[in-house]
Amino acid sequence: MARFTGSLASVTTATFILFVFVLCNNMWLSSSSAAASVVSAVVVDPMTVTILPPHAGSNRHTMFVPLFPSLPNSSRVSSFSGAGESRRHLQKYDTARMTLHDDLPTTGYYSARLWIGTPPQKFALIVDTGSSVTYIPCSTCQQCGKHQDPKFDPHSSSTYQPVRCNLDCKCDDVMHQCTYGRQYAEMSSSSGVLGGDIISFGNQSELSPQRATFGCANLESGNIYTQRADGIMGLGRGDLSLVDQLVDRGVISDSFSLCYGGMDVGGGAMVLGGISPPSGMVYAYSDPIRSPFYNVDLKELHVAGKRLPLNSSVFDEMDGTVLDSGTTYAYIPEAAYLAFTDALIKELHTLKRIKGPDPNFKDFCFSGAGSDVSELHESFPSVEMVFRQGHKLSLSPENYLFRHSTVRGAYCLGVFQNVNDTSTVLGGIIVRNIFVMYDREQQRIGFWKTNCSDLLARLTATGVLPSTPDKSHSSSYPSPSAPLGPTYHVSSGSKVGSIVFYMSLNIMHSNLEPHITELTQLISMDLHVNGSQIYLLDTISEANGSLTIWVITPPKPAEYMSKAAASNIIARIAQDGIHLPKSFGKHRITYWYIDSAPDSTWWQNYSLQERNHRMHSGFCFGICGSYVKVAMDTSTPI
Repeated sequence: MARFTGSLASVTTATFILFVFVLCNNMWLSSSSAAASVVSAVVVDPMTVTILPPHAGSNRHTMFVPLFPSLPNSSRVSSFSGAGESRRHLQKYDTARMTLHDDLPTTGYYSARLWIGTPPQKFALIVDTGSSVTYIPCSTCQQCGKHQDPKFDPHSSSTYQPVRCNLDCKCDDVMHQCTYGRQYAEMSSSSGVLGGDIISFGNQSELSPQRATFGCANLESGNIYTQRADGIMGLGRGDLSLVDQLVDRGVISDSFSLCYGGMDVGGGAMVLGGISPPSGMVYAYSDPIRSPFYNVDLKELHVAGKRLPLNSSVFDEMDGTVLDSGTTYAYIPEAAYLAFTDALIKELHTLKRIKGPDPNFKDFCFSGAGSDVSELHESFPSVEMVFRQGHKLSLSPENYLFRHSTVRGAYCLGVFQNVNDTSTVLGGIIVRNIFVMYDREQQRIGFWKTNCSDLLARLTATGVLPSTPDKSHSSSYPSPSAPLGPTYHVSSGSKVGSIVFYMSLNIMHSNLEPHITELTQLISMDLHVNGSQIYLLDTISEANGSLTIWVITPPKPAEYMSKAAASNIIARIAQDGIHLPKSFGKHRITYWYIDSAPDSTWWQNYSLQERNHRMHSGFCFGICGSYVKVAMDTSTPI
């Protein structure tokens, strides 16, 4: 188990990777019609999902992003190139949407799928709110690690343009192209040249392809070299930040949100752009002038309702209290750490202190609490963070604990002393099942407790966040019959080429694989479709089971579904009308969407060479089988 500490010029992080996991459309385009072709290849029918705009009268959209986890083999330092500037206000905003999957500490970071170039080249990028530049390995790199996707080849993209040398950048040795460089506290690094090209978030996004500037790495070292992810997606403040670039182009409003699923279950969503905040959201002021990091004005910590005996200035030293999606755990100054652990131990009357899973670290671990995460509050106290003006955010035990990896029913403290400086760093564990809205325009960060694991499904079904906090944010699987939203009606004028849905089962891949044919038949019967219409696209190993991804096609190839048939299928999916035998364990529909193009335009024509490469490489995201009902990923979950 990796452990990470750091200072904010050097916040050493167990980096989260956000996999924007999207099913590949027919995105191999001709250079003569690059922009128009990319748009038609990646945009889902905009009538399938309606999202409430951030402000009355605004028609900027919001993008929801699916994310997937990777192993925590990268500890990095966040560094920014500059604070954000004031944004112009335009009326037209675009949107996108993606899903999160996480099981801390087994998976230490999230990643997002990003397509770059014409034709598009796919990359899995660490999504990091503590980084201000996006970078990927270049095909010319002689010292880059072996990552999960091929390196970016600028010469294969008809829309790539180098960023020429100018007075505002550091140039390469031949004074031809601008360069970038990032070095982190544990001595990993990435450096290379800057270029610009078309980027896309895939067919789940309403965000049309955009030009963006990014780094093309020619040198990697340390954890950047060894990590599985291809690179970094910078969501911090700065001119090269992906958020800043989209905002400056008037594509999205100056806001984005993250929502991490609970312990063991994972799931969640990333939202790019503004969304109307629900009632009950707790706000903290975030000062963009003080530092380029997303800081909050934390003043107090309470344990079991009792304020820790600390001066509020302890959370205000150096860079203050910073939220960083690239950090796995929480790191607080020594005085706060000693007071917090002392108060916590005084409340643990029935638990036994035990050694941690890693002998290299002196973890605070306790046994005797049981394995049901939803009952942890009976053994561990609540914790409250108090912001300026007395705004309080209540934290559940899953927000400060992680499972002991070798002792059943044991948990360890996910809050550590920051040994490098006196800053406070709040990583992903703190915001499990909390919707975090980075409202940069209003200089505030909002927190709202909810079930992040099925948030995307609820947003897809209703188009808005519920008006009140979700009280059912335990990490256990919900009942198979629990509805995900109201009945869906296909709007007039919409075309349904296929329906894709994600279903999690708490049965491991090795036990599921022999029964895929049976599972396919059961699902087709419950959804009232012919067995020849449903295909398993992918299976991804999760911490406590498997995530399966299915497509339902029209009865006849290359045709559209009727609106009545599509509405009936979606209604059964949205209400989780799938009933499986006990041998498949519990299941949960986590997300579904409509693809407006007939199935033959994307998954039937998916490159055979690409499918074979991904299946033989042991890593399968997206469409790994054509007309194949068993396309299982037997690799270790990333």
